[in-house]
Amino acid sequence: MNDQAWPALPYNEWKETCATLHMWTQIVGKVRLTKSPWLNHSWGVTLYVSARGLTTSLIPDRNRQFEIEFDFIGHALAIRCTDGPSRSLPLRAQPVAGFYRDFMEALHELGIDPHISAVPNEVPDPIPFAEDETHRAYNPEYANRFWRVLVQADRVFKEFRSRFIGKCSPIPFFWGSFDLAVTRFSGRPAPPHPGGVPHLPDTITREAYSHEVSSCGFWPGGEPMPEPVFYSYAYPEPKGFAGVKVKPAAAYYTDKLREFILPYEAVRTSNSPDEMLLQFMQSTYEAAASLAEWDRSALERTTDPLHSGSQQR
Repeated sequence: MNDQAWPALPYNEWKETCATLHMWTQIVGKVRLTKSPWLNHSWGVTLYVSARGLTTSLIPDRNRQFEIEFDFIGHALAIRCTDGPSRSLPLRAQPVAGFYRDFMEALHELGIDPHISAVPNEVPDPIPFAEDETHRAYNPEYANRFWRVLVQADRVFKEFRSRFIGKCSPIPFFWGSFDLAVTRFSGRPAPPHPGGVPHLPDTITREAYSHEVSSCGFWPGGEPMPEPVFYSYAYPEPKGFAGVKVKPAAAYYTDKLREFILPYEAVRTSNSPDEMLLQFMQSTYEAAASLAEWDRSALERTTDPLHSGSQQR
């Protein structure tokens, strides 16, 4: 059952497809960025896990709205407008430049005219989308597996999120860093973030980390760590955080990333992936919140109003 619900995702087997999808999602995400009102912590520009892939959700466009969705079951990019028209582009092996050209043409046919910054963010040595003939791989099987992992992570993240009544993020997919995350806030301001993220204005990073956070997420892998992992970090990192012994035993702290890491392979092959992942998120959150002296009694939910006995559904 775990192989179906939590499929194997060996990074080296699909890293070229992963890199191409990263660029494709940036193109689509930048359309949402330019068309949507700004929300704190970049929440107004992200993608979300959907029943078939990743979606922008509704994007305003004058007196109508539209949605863009990566369909990793039918392997198509769907653009749907609330006034009726739609377009569909096949997801197939092709250069980023070709995807960018076809996508922008489809938008123009629908009367949508976004003016995006056509250069990737948060990657070293970015290639403008219109010139990128390097990233061109698309393996449908691994694109589907990636989405299935996101479905499971999104589901467990929502369970974890429900335990917190303080300010908390939705479950956004960040197309810049190419990860799914859930972030809890203490409510207290944080010191200015040092910035330094490749090809991302420091003002954006500092706004994202304007307040103290404990954040967990899923990342499919890349150059710093060539394997899919769940991660957890705190900003600012409280003294002693790195030395805390967290659960489960497969989790560890990396000085290079300043994060706790739990390999995806350990989760998917465990007897209870949900339980292991929740244990990791809860354990690392408790380490961050306790060491930083968050007001946990005011931020954490202790009762469920839907199942408290006297409440009516």
